[in-house]
Amino acid sequence: NQQEVYQSIQKYQPNICQISVLRDGNELCSAEWNGYQKTDCVHIASATKSVMALLIGIAIDHKMIGSVNDKVLSYFPEYAVKRGEGTILDVTIRHLLTMRAPYKGFGDPWTKVCSGEDWTKASLDFLGGKRGITDAFDYRTVCLHILSGILFKATGMKTVDFANESLFRPLGIAAHESCYAGTAQAHKQFIMDKAPRAPVWLADLQGLAAPGYGLCLSAADLARLGQLCLQNGTWNGRQIVSPDWLREMLSPRRIEGGPFGGKSYGYLWWIVHPERNVYAAIGDSGNAIYVDPNERIVAAVSSCFRPAVRDRIAWIEGTLLPAVPALILQPESGVIVGPA
Repeated sequence: NQQEVYQSIQKYQPNICQISVLRDGNELCSAEWNGYQKTDCVHIASATKSVMALLIGIAIDHKMIGSVNDKVLSYFPEYAVKRGEGTILDVTIRHLLTMRAPYKGFGDPWTKVCSGEDWTKASLDFLGGKRGITDAFDYRTVCLHILSGILFKATGMKTVDFANESLFRPLGIAAHESCYAGTAQAHKQFIMDKAPRAPVWLADLQGLAAPGYGLCLSAADLARLGQLCLQNGTWNGRQIVSPDWLREMLSPRRIEGGPFGGKSYGYLWWIVHPERNVYAAIGDSGNAIYVDPNERIVAAVSSCFRPAVRDRIAWIEGTLLPAVPALILQPESGVIVGPA
C-alpha cells in the first residue's frame, strides 16, 4: 500500500527524488521527495547512455550516420593514429554502443580525458590497444565521449542542440543547455550535488555533451522517454525514432564473465528480462527508466547522489509496481506527493 512505499523509500531508498509510473501512456502515479518539485531535474548519471543511444538511432534514421558498422575513425580523418596502433582502425560504432570496444588500460581515465579541452580526441587516444578487438564486454563511461564527437561530425550540431531538436522538444521535455565544469572540484560537485537541477547536460569546452553521464532530467521526462520506446518510437502521431532502430537497440546480447556476467545488454540499454523483453536505462545512485511492454508499464525513478545504489530495479519490481493499484486510489487528482 501507499504507506509501505513511503516507509520503504524513507528507510531503504532515501535518495529518491521523484517517481513517475505510466500505463498506456497515462500517468498512474507520481511523487516527489527531498524537496524536489515534479519539474525539477536530477543528474541521471549513466542513464544518460540510453538517451544517447536514441540520438544515435535518430541520426542513423535520417541517414546522417551511415550505420553502426561505420568505422569510428571514418568520422575523424584528421586523427593521427600512433605508430604501431592497428586495432583502432577496426573499431566500429557498434563496438561503442555494445560496450565491446577495446581500450588501452583498465577503468575510466577521468582525469586525462576531462581535464583537457578536447574530450573526443583524449578518448580516441585510449581506443584500441595491443589486446586487439576481443569482443569482451568492457563497461566504460568517459571514453564514450567519442559518440558525441561522431554525432557532431555527422550532424554539424552539438549534442544538446541535436537532442533538443530531434528528441526533447517533440516529447515536451524542456530545452536543455550545455554546462561546463571547469575544474576537478566543479566536476565532482556537479556529480555529487543533491540539490534540484536546471535542464542541463555536462559538456566539454567544445560544447559536446558527455554521452555516458551528465544529463539532468526529471522522472516525468524519463517516463516520456520510456513511453516513446514502448510506442515503437512514435509520439503524437510523429515518428521520432524508427521501430527498426528500437528493435536493434533493444536486442539482448548476453555478457559472459566479469562483474556483469549473466546479464544482457543492448545498445546502451540493459535488457533486464530478455525472455520477456523487459528493459531499462540504469544510472548510478538508482536512476532508472523501467519498461515492461507486456504490462504496458513505464516506471521512472530519479535519485540524487548516493554511492553504490544497486537495487533500484529490484525495488521497482518488488515494491513500487505491486503497490501502484493502491497508490492511484487517491482522492481528486490521483497524484501522490511524498513527504518533503
